[in-house]
Amino acid sequence: MILAIFVGLLVVLFVVGIPAAFALGLTTLIVTVVERGFGAIPYTIIAQRMVYGVNSFPLLAIPFFILAGRIMNTGGITDRIFDFSHRLVGHWRGGLGQVNIAASIIFSGMSGSAVADAMGIGQIEIRAMRQSKYPDDFSVAVTAASATIGPVIPPSIPLIIYAVIANVSATALLIAGILPGLLMGGLMMVVVAIQARRRNLPTERWQGWEALWRSFIRALLPLLAPAIIIGGMWTGVFTPTEAAAVAAVYAIVITMLVYRELDARQLFDMVRLTMRDTAVVLIIVAAAALYAWFLVFAQIPQTLVTGIRGLDLDPFTILLALNLFLLVVGLFMETNAAITVFTPMLLPAAVAAGVDPVHFGIIMILNLMIGLLTPPVGMVLFAVAKVAELPLNAVVRAIVPFYLPLFIALMLVTYVPQISLFLPSLFR
Repeated sequence: MILAIFVGLLVVLFVVGIPAAFALGLTTLIVTVVERGFGAIPYTIIAQRMVYGVNSFPLLAIPFFILAGRIMNTGGITDRIFDFSHRLVGHWRGGLGQVNIAASIIFSGMSGSAVADAMGIGQIEIRAMRQSKYPDDFSVAVTAASATIGPVIPPSIPLIIYAVIANVSATALLIAGILPGLLMGGLMMVVVAIQARRRNLPTERWQGWEALWRSFIRALLPLLAPAIIIGGMWTGVFTPTEAAAVAAVYAIVITMLVYRELDARQLFDMVRLTMRDTAVVLIIVAAAALYAWFLVFAQIPQTLVTGIRGLDLDPFTILLALNLFLLVVGLFMETNAAITVFTPMLLPAAVAAGVDPVHFGIIMILNLMIGLLTPPVGMVLFAVAKVAELPLNAVVRAIVPFYLPLFIALMLVTYVPQISLFLPSLFR
């Protein structure tokens, strides 16, 4: 009964449009009143749990990664990345469609956000594809689909939040996202090639090694950013939090001192927006910490695990059920809220089925990335529709062919754990 009220009330609040943090807090408060009455609300415990939820060193990475992504989103950085990707894969079948995906893979090593990818380098990608007479539906579909790679390849804000909630190594989790992210990009490139052949899309002439080298030198400093982030974590030189700070400082140095495309006023505006975005994320995390505490207090995760074990299901079926549940969650909930709410509830069930917590983190993020491309709460859909100035229904129709590579990647990552766990095993 308590589980039905606890989950059902939260879903209702989300559906009617209550912001995530308020929905989480209200749900916990209402269920507490139902259980204990108005006179027994533990206000002190509520405050302590919310503060405890954000009192975590890894969470300090979030503002730094957000700031680094905003700075890297300045015109010079994205132009250089796009130009290098253009010279690298522009001559493949599908031309600028392949460039779009390659640029998103590279940019994902800097931004850590699907929406930042779609709004940042996505503007350049869509503009270039329009100038080359690519169909609008194809352009926005590739841009939206490739943006979902951002939160999988490190740096990744959702993976940091999952690491904190699940109490697993943030470094291992971030490194675990590299191969799944590359797998997503590779499968999308196959779909682009098939679409290009079917629709007779233009393919550009190979510009030669000299042009590729010049574009590489021009983009060298931005390209070093993901190498510094990943390499530093891999070798143990710095933690993910320290890596985020290094990335932010590096972004400031190259954009202000080397390229001179960012002045002090613009940096101040970016810091202000970063503080706002960080506050939104941390308020959700604080409210979700309270929600998770009540979950454990009411022994809901233990009840779920006992129930699943009683069904005597094999791991294959349990993983399939978890994927289906998370796909539905992604339709209605914002990514960070979904992670903070459902990780304490679902992780024990996954671990009981023999799933490594790091592996489950990647599975969860992949499911929620697909949710970013599905209405009614698909934030990437809204971002791309705004950038392309197209109606949302046109963007949804265009994205349909790209659900296939995402689902294939999800199934492969789910049932072939080594795709996620191979690189972290080398790190250990």
